[in-house]
Amino acid sequence: MTYQITSGPCLNRIQACTLIEGIDAHAVLADRAYDTNDTLDHCKAREIETVIPSKRNRKEQRDYDRCLYRLRHFLENAFLHLKRWRGIATRYAKNTDSFAAEVQIRCLILWANIL
Repeated sequence: MTYQITSGPCLNRIQACTLIEGIDAHAVLADRAYDTNDTLDHCKAREIETVIPSKRNRKEQRDYDRCLYRLRHFLENAFLHLKRWRGIATRYAKNTDSFAAEVQIRCLILWANIL
């Protein structure tokens, strides 16, 4: 599992290339915020399909797999469930190892469907 803990006001799209570097995937699903030339070039160099809708202001609109893009819904729901846990939403843990452990425990609970 690859993850990266950043400060609150950090833009996620800046970290996208670093996260993609650590995974072995066939496709990257992301929303319009990740439609940057850096992310697209990085995925193309690694031969990863990009399932990212084009930003509205992009001159040349790209086509993407809409059926595969709908699966992003499950990922968004997982983040919704994670943020329902008060310890993660407010980040009570002061060091990154404790915070990462909280997220992993909550993911395990979601995966096992305990709650």
